[in-house]
This record gives sequence, structure tokens and C-alpha cells, in this order.
Amino acid sequence: MGPPSSSGFYVSRAVALLLAVLAAALLLALAVLAALYGRCARVPPSELLHRGVPDATPSPPGAQEEPLPTRLTGPTREPAVTATPSSGRPPGPWDQLRLPPWLVPLHYELELWPRLRPNESWAPMLTFSGRVNITVRCTVATARLLLHSLFLDCESAEVRGPLSSGTGDGAVGRVPVDGVWFAFDMQYMVLELGGTLQPGSQYELQLSFSGLVYQDLREGLFFNVYTDQGERRALVASQMEPTFARSVFPCFDEPALKATFNITIIHHPSYVALSNMPKLGQSARRDANGSIWTVTTFSTTPHMPTYLVALAVCDYAHVDRTERGKEIRIWARKDAIANGNADFALNITGPIFSFLEDLFNISYPLPKTDIIALPTFDNSAMENWGLLIFDESLLLMQPNDRVTDKKAVISFILSHEIGHQWFGNLVTMNWWNDIWLKEGFASYFEFGVINNFNPKFPRNEIFFSNILHNVLSEDHALVSRAVSLKVENFTETSEINELFDLFTYNKGASLARMLSSFLNENLFISALKSYLKTFSYSNAEQDDLWRHFQMVIDDQNKILLPATVKSIMDSWTHQSGFPVITLNVSTGAVKQEPFYLGKVKNETLLTRNDTWIVPILWIKNGLTQSLVWLDKSSKIFPEMQVSASDHDWVILNLNMTGYYRVNYDKLGWKKLNQQLEKDPKAIPVIHRLQLIDDAFSLSKNNYIEIETALDLTKYLAEEDEIIVWYAVLVNLVTKDLVFDVNSYDMYPLLKKYLLKRLISIWNMYSTLIRENMATLQDDYLALVALEKLFETACWLGLEDCLQLSRELFKNWVHHPENEYVLLKI
Repeated sequence: MGPPSSSGFYVSRAVALLLAVLAAALLLALAVLAALYGRCARVPPSELLHRGVPDATPSPPGAQEEPLPTRLTGPTREPAVTATPSSGRPPGPWDQLRLPPWLVPLHYELELWPRLRPNESWAPMLTFSGRVNITVRCTVATARLLLHSLFLDCESAEVRGPLSSGTGDGAVGRVPVDGVWFAFDMQYMVLELGGTLQPGSQYELQLSFSGLVYQDLREGLFFNVYTDQGERRALVASQMEPTFARSVFPCFDEPALKATFNITIIHHPSYVALSNMPKLGQSARRDANGSIWTVTTFSTTPHMPTYLVALAVCDYAHVDRTERGKEIRIWARKDAIANGNADFALNITGPIFSFLEDLFNISYPLPKTDIIALPTFDNSAMENWGLLIFDESLLLMQPNDRVTDKKAVISFILSHEIGHQWFGNLVTMNWWNDIWLKEGFASYFEFGVINNFNPKFPRNEIFFSNILHNVLSEDHALVSRAVSLKVENFTETSEINELFDLFTYNKGASLARMLSSFLNENLFISALKSYLKTFSYSNAEQDDLWRHFQMVIDDQNKILLPATVKSIMDSWTHQSGFPVITLNVSTGAVKQEPFYLGKVKNETLLTRNDTWIVPILWIKNGLTQSLVWLDKSSKIFPEMQVSASDHDWVILNLNMTGYYRVNYDKLGWKKLNQQLEKDPKAIPVIHRLQLIDDAFSLSKNNYIEIETALDLTKYLAEEDEIIVWYAVLVNLVTKDLVFDVNSYDMYPLLKKYLLKRLISIWNMYSTLIRENMATLQDDYLALVALEKLFETACWLGLEDCLQLSRELFKNWVHHPENEYVLLKI
């Protein structure tokens, strides 16, 4: 899944369902809708759905049930199985978050029929029905089956077997289903059997079901309503990750329970159906009203988890190209395709695939890739194998996007989702507690991809801007969480959804980058190649990854580590927060301590005594020094001492590859300040950025005095890197300062201080904007930082800023198509 959005708000499915149903009831007042709602098992989690389900197929009026396609054999419609009341449920495996290991799914034959028709006034919800035949292998004798199901009506259930062969064909018997009930709180469907399944035998579960499709919900099946070519239209799409497949079809909805899928979609003939694999064939189906529906079948998928199952039913157009013999298609509104809005994404997608194939020496295993741009997808993206789904704002270029960071945003997110084809799709984490294994590495390789195609991109500065700054600002020892969690820490499904956060994405990427830095890129990639090859089409845990890194380390003798890779990396992934590394440049003493927000004066209040095994890459007087390790709370490194010479200075954490902040004693800060005032260019850009960000964060949280951080800004009249200015301004000109009445006395002082230093960088960029703004279109850091520069200069009353703002606004009034408006002045 794409990186978490920083804007908007989230409404849970339960709340959204309730609101949608209330609205539908008030608007439509249809008894049949109320009945459907009543059958969809929306009750408080404390209750258990424990009942039979009457005939509730959401078919068109008068429609009759048709037999399944040839590939999907199973029961015809039967009376629903009755069950006992919900009260008095005994303790059992349905009280646990994880499925019991009784059954292993091998193959799904899945048919879905969303009732989407063109030219209708779409209600807040649609209906769908489906059937699934699941071939399973029994591992433990059981007379009870558990699988996931949520907000679905089970209309019939059969168990056939033992099967006479491993192919799922030729069932030789039938196991009676005596009852079906739902453990709503853990989202299980429970089948009570009239016989016992035998270990080692295969069986086929045959289930018919129905449910609802909600507008813009982005969970399970949902639909968008949009305008294209002047007409109001609708489409249906899916989002199964992390635990929403169970709301589309009954399944074994855990990432380790991989299986193959044959998917069939029934849809209106005017729509196209897309899924993970290429279309295999089409046929027609007539309902009782005489309406014709199209039945589209798709080829068999590779082994994959349920969260990667994907489908879309739409009236879209596409552009396509071939990369290494495999088709790539980008689907979008017909207007967008005609206007060329998908061309940029199409042109970079194939090369990204090829680069990663070559990097990992593993070919992309599917025969095609479809990428679809949805009108509404919560500013997100999803890496489904063979059918990637994007919010169109993250995939399509508009004409006025030329001088924005839009190209870079599209490149980063496409790289992230394509990276998942290896990290997540090919090799999947065993369970969600190790989700960083896919999201962290996909986030890390965004930058490798971008750097490959744009070698002049300032990779370290962009990583800091996009990844490191945000997570260091949020991470601390008392409140944040570890990257890798214990499975037993999870008790509710909702806790899985909460894992898609900064710590999974940004901290995971930062730790991958740190690992690469203290090894080297060649060893790093070699270990990942071995890991990906070994666990292809399978699942892995964090320790599996560390073993493959250790194997690579053991096969060479140049890189020596103070401990095993597992010991080093577990110290970072199994505990929250990060360390502050403090260097005394007079003695060379280095110590570590956990970073706390608002560090308290009374150290006895801090009960944690955590340590990390810390790699310290560093520079002295501009020269890179040998890697050292801080593997205990403190250590002395005589080589880090500085002399009285004005030219002697030390900076720890080369290129900010270590996941920590750095503090110095007063002499250390003084030396760095002197160097900045004398010759700031002697300190690389990434380290000028680091010094500003670390110093202000440390002063804000009581590690150093604010004067120490402010001293580092005295040289800024000589600073011509806008990303460094951005770090200064976001730390000095905060929202609290701008809007707090009590800060007005400070305004004249800050204005005098900043304008004297800011005028040089302002003149540089205002001249570019006036003379040839197009020169900025490939300057990603400038495009990120210009808004803050404009905002601050105008807030400080810089007359040229106010004048330029008036010029740009006037230009936009007369030429509203002009991209200047995107400066958000």
C-alpha cells in the first residue's frame, strides 16, 4: 500500500456503514433495503451473529440464479442452514485473532457479480453476490471450520470431500453442514459439520454469499461516481488490504495463507472488467428479465495472499506499451486518456520494472500489469499483483502541473508500488506484525529508482525531506511503537489497520538505509537477492531476512561487525524511539540515551535504560573517517577529539544514514558554528541541514539551550541551498509563532534578524520566477521549499515578496490556466 496520507480524515467501516444505512433508509424507505441491512450482521462487537439466513440474493427484480461457469462447479441454490441463537457462545478458537491451523487453502474459484448498471441514479450503496469454492488441505482432524467473513450473508454452504485427487476434481463424498454462525467480533464464519475432516485429505468448501457495495469507502468492494465526457458515470473497484477481503468473499484472510485464484466477474456489457491476471474468456448470461450480463474469466494467479486479490469494473479508456514482452496498460477516465494525462506514468512504469528486475535478478512473474486511476481512492495507492490501483491525483499529470513537484510525486509512488511486486507480493511477511518488511523496503527503494533515472537528484537531502524528517519528529521513547511487534501483542483486527503509519513506512525505510550504509550497497543487494529468491511465492519473518544478511557477511572478510546482524538490527526494530548520541570533543567520549520529547530535568523519572548497537559513520574536517560502533551506553574514541585549531571540527552520522540525532558538548557546537561562519561550503549540504534540524529539535526538547541552535543561523546570509533554509524556517517560523498574540513582541526582532539573512536566497528565487519559472520544474527541493519561503518573506513584510505575489495573482486572473497559482501564495 502507498505511503500514508498526511491529510484528510478516516471514518471506520462501522461508522460509515451506519451513516450510509441511515441515509438510505431516510431517502428510500424501502423495506427490502432494511431487510438487507438486517441480514448484514451489523451488530455491536459484543454480540455474536448466530442465525440462519433466508433467501437474500441481491439480484435484479425477477432475476433468476444461473449455474456457475464451467470452471466453478458447486451447489445450486439450497435452503439456508439454520443455526442456534447468538447468546451463550462457549469459549473457543473464534475468540482468537489468528485462525487455527486446521485447514490450509490451496485454491479459490471465485465468482463476483456487482450489480452496477450505467445510466442509473446510484444509491449510497449497491448490491453484489458471489460464490466461492475453496480447495483446502486438512492438517488437524476437525468437525468445525473457521474462516473469515464480515458483512456478508451466507446463503448456502457445502463441504465436499475427501477429494479423490489433489486437483480439486472428483469429490467422492460430502460432509454435512449442520449449522453456520458468525463470530462478529473476530470476523469469523463458523461451519459446524456433521462429520470429521481427516488430516492429509483435501476438501472443497462451496459457499454462496451476498453483500453491499458502498460509495468511496475504500474497504472491500466500493464504487466511485464521477463525471467523464460530460456524463455522470460509476465504477466498482476493490481494496482488500489489510483485512477487507473477508468483506468481499469468505476466505482465509491471513497473509501466510497463500493460494491460487481463478476469478470470474459478472458485469454489464458496457463495462470492462479487470483483475490480477489477463482475461481468459467471455460469455453471456441472461437474467430472468432478459437483461444480458457479461461473464469475464481470468487466468489463474500465482500463489498469493487474499489481500492482493483485485478487481475493477469500469467504463474507462487506456494507453498501453510493452516492456520486455509484457503489456502495461494505464486505465483512466476517457477525457484524461484523450488529454494525455496518463502518458508520463506510462512512460516511466516499464523502465521502473526493468530496473528492479535487473537489480534483484528476478523477473516480474505476471504476464501483464494494469494500473487504474480512480476518481476517489483516499489519496492512496495499492500494489495488487497485476492490477495496481491509484487515486488519480497520484498518477495523472494535469496541464498546469508542469512547474510543480507532481512528476516527482508520481515517480516516487509508482516506484513504491512497483517495488512491492518483490517486497510484499513475491515475498510476503508471515503476519502483519512484520509489515515493515514490505512497506519499509518499498519506501527505501523509491529513492534507488529515482536516483537511477535522475543521477543529479540530491538523494540524501530528498530522503531527509520525504522520509527522515517526519519520522524523527514523531518518534520518541515513551509513546511511539517498535517497527517489528510480537504477534501476541495483537488482540483486535482494528490494530492491524493502525500499523500503516510513519513508523512502518518511514522508520522502516530509514532502518533499511542504515543497514545498507554500514554494510555497503553490494552486500546489501546480494543479501536481498538471496532473501527474495529463497522466499519467492512464500512468506518470511524478520529473522529470515537477518539470516540472509548474516550469510552474506559470513562469506566475506572486509566488513567486520561487533555482533550478528540480528543482534544489531533487533536493537532498532524491537524497541521504540531512537537514541541521542552525544560527543564530547575534548575527550572523545561518546554516549547514547533514549530521545524523549520534552526531556525532563529530573532524570529519575525516565525509567527506560535501553541501548542500541549504533553504527557511527563520521567526518572530521571534511574527510570521511572509518566506521566505529557504539555498542554500549558510552565509549571513548580518542580519534574524535579536536584540537584548539579553528580548522578542527567533527560531525557524526555521515549523510544522516544513522537513525539517531547527534548532540555535542559546548566546544563541539562552537567549532561547528565557527566553521559555518568562516566557510559554510566546507560542510556538505546534508550536514548543514542535519545541524539545523538536530539543534532545533534538541533545544526544543531541553537537551541544549536555544541559543546554541540560534548561533547556527548566524551564517545564513551565505546559505544558498533552499532546503537548508526550509529547515530553518519550519523550526523558527512555526504556526504557534505566527498565530499566537503573545508572540507579537518577538515579531520585530525576528523580522530584523531574518530579513537581513533571507534577502539573498529570496533574490535568487524571485529572479528565477520572474525570468523563467520553467527552470524550476526539475528542482524538486525548490518546489518543496518555495511555499515556505514565500510564506515567510511575505509574513515578514518583504516588499518584493508582496509585489511578486500581486504580479502572480494578476497573471493568474488573466490566465487562469497558468501554473503559477500552484505556488499557493
